[in-house]
Amino acid sequence: MKTLRLQLRFLLPLTVALVGAAYIALPLLDQVTLRWFSRDLNSRGALMVNAMSEAVSEAMAEAVDGATPAAMSAGAPPGAGPGKPGARPPHHAERLASLLDRAVRDERLFAIAACDAQDHLLHATRAFPEGLGCARSQAIASRQDPRLRLAGGAVHVGVYPVLRPVPDPAFAASLPASEAMAPPWPASAVAVAEEGPPAPALAGRLVLLHDMSFIEKRSQDTRRYLVGFIASLGFVVALITMIVAQVSWRGWVKGARAILRGDGLITPPVNAPQPPPELAPIVDELRTNLRDLEDEYRRMQGPALEWTGERLRQLLQTQLRGDQVIVVSNREPYVHEQGPDGVQVRRPASGLVTAVEPVMRACSGTWIAHGSGSADRAVVDAHDRVGLPPGLQDYQLRRIWLTPEEEQGYYYGFANEGLWPLCHVAHVRPVFREPDWETYRLVNQRFADAVVAEARSEDPVVLVQDYHFALLPAMIRARLPQATILTFWHIPWPNPESFGICPWNREILQGLLGSTILGFHTRFHCRNFMETVDRYLEARIEAEVSTISFQDKETLVESYPISIEWPDAETLARWPPVPECRRRVAARLGLPADVCLAVGIDRFDYTKGILERLNAVERLLEKAPEWVGRFVFVQVAAPTRSSLDEYRSFQERVERAAERINARFAREAYQPVHLLAWHHEPDAVNELFRATDILVVTSLHDGMNLVCKEFVAARDDQQGVLVLSRFAGAAREMTQALIVNPYHVEETADALLRAATMPSAEQRERMVSLRSTVREFNVFRWAARMLADAARWRLRARVEARVRRLGAG
Repeated sequence: MKTLRLQLRFLLPLTVALVGAAYIALPLLDQVTLRWFSRDLNSRGALMVNAMSEAVSEAMAEAVDGATPAAMSAGAPPGAGPGKPGARPPHHAERLASLLDRAVRDERLFAIAACDAQDHLLHATRAFPEGLGCARSQAIASRQDPRLRLAGGAVHVGVYPVLRPVPDPAFAASLPASEAMAPPWPASAVAVAEEGPPAPALAGRLVLLHDMSFIEKRSQDTRRYLVGFIASLGFVVALITMIVAQVSWRGWVKGARAILRGDGLITPPVNAPQPPPELAPIVDELRTNLRDLEDEYRRMQGPALEWTGERLRQLLQTQLRGDQVIVVSNREPYVHEQGPDGVQVRRPASGLVTAVEPVMRACSGTWIAHGSGSADRAVVDAHDRVGLPPGLQDYQLRRIWLTPEEEQGYYYGFANEGLWPLCHVAHVRPVFREPDWETYRLVNQRFADAVVAEARSEDPVVLVQDYHFALLPAMIRARLPQATILTFWHIPWPNPESFGICPWNREILQGLLGSTILGFHTRFHCRNFMETVDRYLEARIEAEVSTISFQDKETLVESYPISIEWPDAETLARWPPVPECRRRVAARLGLPADVCLAVGIDRFDYTKGILERLNAVERLLEKAPEWVGRFVFVQVAAPTRSSLDEYRSFQERVERAAERINARFAREAYQPVHLLAWHHEPDAVNELFRATDILVVTSLHDGMNLVCKEFVAARDDQQGVLVLSRFAGAAREMTQALIVNPYHVEETADALLRAATMPSAEQRERMVSLRSTVREFNVFRWAARMLADAARWRLRARVEARVRRLGAG
């Protein structure tokens, strides 16, 4: 009953409002109708007078000519007295009266009167009103509303001229002389042409009074019909609206209750009622706000609620609903080597492995990589898989086997002699060979086949890592169209002019645009990529939302600064104290206890600026000789890509520079530069981090550089100084470091001197800020941002697919 009352409250006012609107519109409708009928009556009267004009003009001439001279001299108009309405006309006006009486028999014609050219009344029918007269009739007819109100109703007043026929000169000349002067001329002699002489003369006027009672009757009928129609239409519209609102209201109420219960906002229960599509934007907004509130809450709570592997796992379960995650990279996270005591396991020196391996432990996915260890084949199962990490098996590693020729062409050739120097501004000429390109493409296809084989569904989440697989995203897209492909480019992206050097630049761009999301370390690299696509491909680029549409596929281009896994309490407890680490390093290298120790940890790569930092150390000892014997620089450089001439030549140059500096400044029991050109395990690297006073990172061009972040994470004593190149991506986050231009030797040497003399309090202030940044923006947050974006794109794709199916149905 209550619902019925609510519905009537809606139905009745709407109907009344529509009827009221109809009544408001009726006066306007009456005015429009009257104008239409006035035009019609004028047209009808004109046609009638034209049809009668010949006979009427002759009758008017007879009436005028038959008027008595006495009446004319007395000033009475022709036809006065007998011409009044109802009076018997004189003999000379009988023909005119007969014509008007026959014409007035029309059922819609009320009365007719004939006037001469001077507006004197010649004759009027019986119903013509007394006192109306010719002059007043003409005044009424000239008004916008030519109506005259009479006792029996309104009449329309129309005044129409009657023209006197004029003889045609040619016709008159052909007649006999006796007939030429005998008026009136027959109708055939009247000139009908509008142009040229002679022109017809005015014989008089006819006043026609049209009955308008039928117009009012029609107007009333129209009014009743219009009001009834609008009332019915309003009732039907209100009824349909009420029914739709009732049905929608039930769905909205059910959906709102589901939202209030939290269904679908965090983890939807099985068979739980889902909100209707109309409420989907509200659900998405609430879900986003809840996540933002959760992030803010965790941030306010401090370290206990920071981004961790467990929290990332929860995100995968809630936003990706446990979907399969596959990582593809060239370098494997663990290498099995055959040693004298059997198979040994080691982790390669790779920033990519450092960043991605914790993510894989969190999501329990599958990692596909090139198996390069001497014992890798010995530990895999029949499907080339092995569980990792050793002893835990949190995820599966699927190894791909490459021949030496394939590794030479794909990895050493195209990837590291071509793409690596092309993307790094390190002044090394890139080399592109056709066989290397063909091998690169074939190896990418082999990895794509492995992804398809490992996929357990049609829409896995695939994380493609780095420049070794520029063609892989499009290859996976061709086989798994519904997959969500996240490609992360770990190295810089050059400007369009530099990238144009590559002979296969279009193929590489098309391959990368097979990605759902394409990530770079910085916004600068994102802009470079979009400008490159704009230069070489026909694609629609929307810079405001960082998307590229190419061949009916959309790619989000976004910056995701990569980071490291922040050490947990258990890891921190296993670390030896900082004084112990310093004692061990000093003992191993033969250093004095009070030495100022600076460390650089890199691969032997020309992009890392190792030569530049050695030159800065040399310049420091030149400018500040008091530090000779007190300042030691230790460079850890793991050999890499030694089969390439450029890398072998670079390593030789570094060794010669170290020998030169030692030859200049070495003293008894003192060597200023220690070059450790071998691989160091993570524990040994961490020991150097905790022992050093200064970490030197002077990359000439680097996507991010995680060494500096690992150093900050290792310094729980809040001491130590970071000297960081402005050309490393990390410089945009770690602003509390001493930022230098490695090409400027003086500036770098001055920064080393400042770091060596920096007070402990300033070191603590800088290190606390750096640690807070690295701790908050750790690798799990990096992965969470990418995966959360992937979840939103997957949801959008599923909604669009559902809409297309509904439209097709």
